[in-house]
Amino acid sequence: MAFSTALTRMFGVRYPIVSAPMGGSAGGALAAAVSRGGGLGLLGAGDGNRELLARELPLVADCGRPWGVGFLTWATEVAAVERVLEHRPDAVMLSFGDPTPYVERIRAAAGTSYTKVILQVTDLDEARQALDLGADVIVAQGTESGGHGARRGMSTLPFVPLVVDLVASASASVPVPVLAAGGVGDGRGVAAALALGAAGALLGTRFQATSESLADPSIVKAIVEGRGRDTERNSVLDIARGATAWSSSKYTARTLGHAYLDRWRGREAELAASAEAQQAYQDDVLRGAVPPLPVWAGEAVDLVTDLPPAAELVARLAAEAEEALGRAVGR
Repeated sequence: MAFSTALTRMFGVRYPIVSAPMGGSAGGALAAAVSRGGGLGLLGAGDGNRELLARELPLVADCGRPWGVGFLTWATEVAAVERVLEHRPDAVMLSFGDPTPYVERIRAAAGTSYTKVILQVTDLDEARQALDLGADVIVAQGTESGGHGARRGMSTLPFVPLVVDLVASASASVPVPVLAAGGVGDGRGVAAALALGAAGALLGTRFQATSESLADPSIVKAIVEGRGRDTERNSVLDIARGATAWSSSKYTARTLGHAYLDRWRGREAELAASAEAQQAYQDDVLRGAVPPLPVWAGEAVDLVTDLPPAAELVARLAAEAEEALGRAVGR
């Protein structure tokens, strides 16, 4: 099946499948493998750490296929985005926080008309801002997603059509492509995203469990063995690990179960005030009693049961999506 959506046409990719720029997991090798497999691979640049970019950018910048980089907006300096632009990415994705200064910089960069701006949104106010800023692509993230997302957002099924409709009503010409994110773990989810009016899907948890992922083996093992019923959106682990910018924001994180969650659930204020408890968390990480990072995992984690190469996974997702769409129309 030849997939043709606003996303595939914009980037010249074969499949409407994008790998999320997950900090600590989505390195250059993973992004390159996704792109070579026919999707759009995004390197997770996080806060734009210089050493990380120096190490990982060369792995994807020369992959010969469209690729991009994703940043945590609230934690990134404009200079980090400028360093990435020197490598001529096809896309820069911005998530969480006001993207205005970064969008302006990308637009102003001489000769970077090829770089598309992807803005992730978790509610309709953020979607409206993304439109006002002239986003080339909008990622509508539902609350099923792993990692950080809206504390009081909407699930993917109703949220994506709302964003699609908002974009259509605000567009005088061709609507901005919308990607569905959150709870997509196989090709059926990709097909569902297309049925909702999205131009493709952005997957995170599923791509953490690939052979190119940078995630710690203990985290990958937990994802492969994890269950969606065990995931929980919370701020406890951000507080425990001293991530104050996250814990004081409107964003919480969906993770698998964790000893500190059970210990401090409902006692977040007490945890935030206890330097001893936060030090105990760091000590437990050092001695291996808890994972090096919380296990960011979405509700689709049940669908993650193996550890394939990323390019192989992209092809599998596309085949599953084709089959699902064929069943839907009775083929």
